[in-house]
Amino acid sequence: MSETKLRNTQEKSWEMSTEFTRLLPAPVPVTPHWKDVVKKHFSKCCTTSSLKQKFPISQWLPKYRFSYLRSDIIAGLTVTLTVIPQGLAYAKIARLPPQYGLYAAFMGCFVYCILGTAKDITLGPTAIMSLMTAAFGNSPVNNDPTYAILLAFFCGIIQLLMGFFNLGILVNFISYPVINSFTSAAAITISIGQVKNILGLKKIPRDFLKCVYYTFAKLGETNVWDLLLGVSCLVLVHFIKKLRSINWMDTDETIHWSQKIARNFLWLFGTAANAVIVISASAISYAVISQNPDKNIFTLTNDIQEGLPPFRIPDFSIHTKNVTRSTSEILSDIGPGFIIIPILGILETIAIGKAFARKNHYKLDPTQEFIALGAANVISSFCSSYPVAGSFSRTAINSQSGVKTPFGNIITGSAVLLALKTFTPVVKYIPAAALAAIIIHAVVGMIDTSIVMKLWRLKKIDLVIYVITFVMSLCIGIEYGILIGIAVSLITLLYPLSRPNIQIHQAATPVLYLELGLQFPAIDYFEDKFIDLLNTGDEPKAIIVDCQYIYKLDYTAIQCLFKLVSELNQRNISLILSGLRPSVRNEIVNADITPLLFSSSVESAQELIMKS
Repeated sequence: MSETKLRNTQEKSWEMSTEFTRLLPAPVPVTPHWKDVVKKHFSKCCTTSSLKQKFPISQWLPKYRFSYLRSDIIAGLTVTLTVIPQGLAYAKIARLPPQYGLYAAFMGCFVYCILGTAKDITLGPTAIMSLMTAAFGNSPVNNDPTYAILLAFFCGIIQLLMGFFNLGILVNFISYPVINSFTSAAAITISIGQVKNILGLKKIPRDFLKCVYYTFAKLGETNVWDLLLGVSCLVLVHFIKKLRSINWMDTDETIHWSQKIARNFLWLFGTAANAVIVISASAISYAVISQNPDKNIFTLTNDIQEGLPPFRIPDFSIHTKNVTRSTSEILSDIGPGFIIIPILGILETIAIGKAFARKNHYKLDPTQEFIALGAANVISSFCSSYPVAGSFSRTAINSQSGVKTPFGNIITGSAVLLALKTFTPVVKYIPAAALAAIIIHAVVGMIDTSIVMKLWRLKKIDLVIYVITFVMSLCIGIEYGILIGIAVSLITLLYPLSRPNIQIHQAATPVLYLELGLQFPAIDYFEDKFIDLLNTGDEPKAIIVDCQYIYKLDYTAIQCLFKLVSELNQRNISLILSGLRPSVRNEIVNADITPLLFSSSVESAQELIMKS
């Protein structure tokens, strides 16, 4: 049968048979005017139900019971006993004066009480946010907070935008091995960085590898008093916190009231381990210094600014005698920190919120959490705060303390303000070794080694991602390590799309099976396979492409079809697309790619060609 006769027969069969179908273009939908879209969107946003969703306090406050108040006050004060020493310690990680850890500990509590959807979450300084602030918010002026405060402001803006535009899906592109590896590397970096304070060493570089080298090189300069105090604090904080893990708070009615009081005291004592250590170490330090005023026995925390921070718009530039930085220069210096820190803050907060929402049987609204966290960072920046996020340890304490509503955050924030107003003069007596012990004990639990063997058994490519992220984070810095980890993770995600499994069934009429569909990264690979097929053996009369796994076609794929159909037409070879979904066929027909044949299945196309 001649080439022309075969084509004529195919076209007649195509038009008459139910097996082949020519589709007319789908009716063009009427696109509403942009003003109508905006008006409709804002009308939805201004309804009572929408406002209640944006301000969750309007939902739980009218239902608030007086019986909740006792539980919220106890939980709020208990969290305060943890957040104050943690704030002082985390400020050192962020390379800021100690008071900035407390500045970051109160405003987020107030904002989250109004906008948050989880009763347990407490916002404030965290180890990860502090370390990332040190990495990206390091001002050229020593101890200058401008970069860190602006980082909080712009991170909050980005988190708000992600919440308003429902961009939380972006968080899903950071894989678990990357997050886990980054967290472990960050914990090791923080811990090693605090060893110098345990040993009382001076002038140790902050870079991880240099820090390790110079710490070992200067072991001979160890301050024995700092070492004894630091190790003692580390051991004591571990054993005191063990008291909290015992179920002292059970509700056994048969025990005597004195036993109940003792149990509650032991639980509170274990919960306030950080505060107990700081107070005890400060008392020892004060007593020793009073007896030996002329000797530097312990390395102490620097004096901190007394009183409350001013509430004002952050400075968007730096002007000192030696350094000048404009807003654009500051933004350029911070660079990718504006993307990484907001996403990490969201990841940290949402993960904590979901865990405790499942545990305590209530619903968390992730989009609203974006808005709450973003607003907390923006408003906190007006109080000289660096970026904040949800704290797992303090959220766990809040939950275990029996908090009933987000009002517990108001108690915590108010107590921190009171501490800033009254207790800052005594902070200078806190030994640096005691704060280092608290930091090390807080972050060492973030190191997860069990995942390595699991990845080895289950998914070795994920283990490669884990190792790359971990090694790069330690060697060149965590800010670059997580970027490299995300990039490698995305490459492993996209590579299968660029090299899909294309099965070729060689026969009189060859069939190409696309097992993963056809996306634009795979176009060149698909064309190469197609050309290899044409250049192998005798030219076929037709080629069938199984398209049942194609869910959509982008412009690049349509251009590819144009090119292939044009080349096949010059060789008098028909191209048949089988198993297309109606929506995809409409796209092809609207693109006016001719001559092109469609079939409901590969088998029907083969049968009809055999009859032609």
